[in-house]
Amino acid sequence: MAGDSRPNVLLFFPDQWRYDCLSGLGHVTDTPYLDQLMAEGVTFTAAYSPCPSCIATRASLITGQTPNTCGRIGYQDGIPWPYRNTLMRLLRDGGYQTINVGKTHFWPQRANLGFEVNRLYDPQKLEDPAFVSDYHAWLDRETGGRIRDSVFEMSSNTWLANPWVHEERLHPNCWTADVAIEQLVCRDPTRPFFLQVGFHRPHPPIDPPLSWYERYRDRSLPPVPVGDWAAENDVPASDVGEGASRGRLSDHQLDRTRRAYYAQCSHLDFQIGRVLNYMRRLAKILENTWVIFTSDHGELLGDHHLFRKCNGIEGSAKVPLIVRPPRRFAGPRGVRCDAPVAHQDLLPTVLEAAGVELPPRVEGRSLLPLAAGQNVPWRQFVHGEHSDRGWQFVTDGREKYVWNFMTGQELFFDLTCDPRELRNLVADAACAERVAVWRKRLIDVLAQRPEDGLSDGQRLIRRAEHLPPYRQWIQEGRDPTV
Repeated sequence: MAGDSRPNVLLFFPDQWRYDCLSGLGHVTDTPYLDQLMAEGVTFTAAYSPCPSCIATRASLITGQTPNTCGRIGYQDGIPWPYRNTLMRLLRDGGYQTINVGKTHFWPQRANLGFEVNRLYDPQKLEDPAFVSDYHAWLDRETGGRIRDSVFEMSSNTWLANPWVHEERLHPNCWTADVAIEQLVCRDPTRPFFLQVGFHRPHPPIDPPLSWYERYRDRSLPPVPVGDWAAENDVPASDVGEGASRGRLSDHQLDRTRRAYYAQCSHLDFQIGRVLNYMRRLAKILENTWVIFTSDHGELLGDHHLFRKCNGIEGSAKVPLIVRPPRRFAGPRGVRCDAPVAHQDLLPTVLEAAGVELPPRVEGRSLLPLAAGQNVPWRQFVHGEHSDRGWQFVTDGREKYVWNFMTGQELFFDLTCDPRELRNLVADAACAERVAVWRKRLIDVLAQRPEDGLSDGQRLIRRAEHLPPYRQWIQEGRDPTV
């Protein structure tokens, strides 16, 4: 398609990046390149993961469907991805060159699902003990096997911080940016492109290059929020491995972990800047490119004595989302939008920007009218869940109701007055009416899923055991996108 002038799409998609770690939002983390994207586009300040862990959110993004519809309401490796109408395949069939660099978390691990080029970062060996992703094969060649990715030396879900002391160019963050630039150099110039840059970090291991960690050594950090509802989490954090999801760290240890995490985000911002600078100065293609920055979920990072993700608390469920349009797009710049949005909205957004027809069974909505500053009717709230942990939540970014169907715990937060979720207002008589409104919203959502037995349309119903993290029909190969 020589002469195709449609815009390119560049999606920066790091894993486990907290919603608040942007200096443009007043945080201590230095992110000048992302701040520039904020100044050139729209920042969505009520963006949430519909299922705050890697796999389900990624499935929601590429199908434009809620986790329930695409069949993944929790975390489980090794389950097929039978989806035909994926974002990448629809773009490819619509004339785009589709490229991934970095993490996908698909199954099988080498599945492309519409990516023509897939330069993979994946530390897991799920299919074959001999599986080696592209980064790890490159690192082995570069160093003769002398240097290993930190992910093989530590748990990939630990709160433990251990800065990278090897050459910075060997770090996974640098490799991902290097290969993204390489793919831009080698792209097909007759077609617009969709490039996903899937940084694995700041997902643990928390291993920023040492020189970047040093930048945060003496910096004042904001206090760690601990809510009046979090007493059960106030136990010694004895697990540093896969079970490290809650507990109290020493002040020294938590301080080191937080500094390393913020340093990791700053290092990633610099890598993002390298890609943008190539596109802006050398390739001169940035002005015809949509740039989207988001994450699959957050990182609790000690908030309320919690770590990792998988629940409805802000540090876990809320994500950053910046949409920076091409120059010719008619819309405001440097603004914030507080409409409640989620990952299923990205497929219709990108397809509309690319001029590609929307397939049936898409539940998300395009963000382009919001990005253009239009006053369009929008959803009242987003629903999120992580059902193998028992968590359900509904929020509009101003108020939030959280329920655990295994324990019966209810939380209600006024996020406008209490953005750090310090006070659980569920038993506050002054908030009883608002709690009832939000509880009924969740009742109505779950009543549409009678197979789960969580709602009869009138009340929420507890159950003793968790729900399976995926629907059985996914295992059987049914495709919910067609």
